[in-house]
Amino acid sequence: MFFSKKLKSFKEINHCFFSRKSGFSKGIYQSLNCGRGSRDNKKNINRNLRYVSKKMNRKNNELILMHQTHSNRVTHIKANNRNYKINSDAMITEIKRIALGVVTADCVPILLYDRANGVVGCIHAGWKGAYSGIVEKTIYKIKKLNVKNEIYASVGPCIGKKTYEVDNKFFKKFINKSKNYRKYFTRKNEYKKLFNLRKFVADKLLRQKVIVDHINRDTFKDKNNFFSYRRSSILKQKDYGRCISVISLG
Repeated sequence: MFFSKKLKSFKEINHCFFSRKSGFSKGIYQSLNCGRGSRDNKKNINRNLRYVSKKMNRKNNELILMHQTHSNRVTHIKANNRNYKINSDAMITEIKRIALGVVTADCVPILLYDRANGVVGCIHAGWKGAYSGIVEKTIYKIKKLNVKNEIYASVGPCIGKKTYEVDNKFFKKFINKSKNYRKYFTRKNEYKKLFNLRKFVADKLLRQKVIVDHINRDTFKDKNNFFSYRRSSILKQKDYGRCISVISLG
């Protein structure tokens, strides 16, 4: 379990970036796999989610997850949609005792708190979502609720800048969108670059005047604490688990 020092200082909210430890799943999913989209035993996933709810001091039905698709869709959770299937990659809410959860396995989990207006949020920021504006759209949606705001964000564990290897086609896609994106890449060899996803996402938050801190852990390198899609792919494993990050008001 990992915590933002900044978010931890606000007693009116609860949050946690959960590691892969202390759960019930076995094998490649060991042990706190919270990915409903994985091929893990559904009973184990549900037990893991009940454990998370308990740790967050919430009932099982007070933990809301998204069906994540690497999009830029943001959902405002209200009383009339909280029990629906959420097809989204970000959520915000002002409802107390609702815990918003995001699952990741190399992508960036971001937890948000607008202290001025009592709004919490979470973002699933993979490269596709970040590239297509998921960060900006989420902050815009919070600011639309009230022009006077004080937004804090914690950028959680994700794949590190020294381990996120991409090809030249990926690099050109970003550079064609903005020459300024060049600073997020370093050259590995003639065919490969290394991409700093954490900084790419964090800079987007900073440009929106958000106060940012980090849980600076590399999910690819730290196999004891985190699941990693890329590591599982390299090991030719059939699937991979997902860690969960959660925030709630009250």
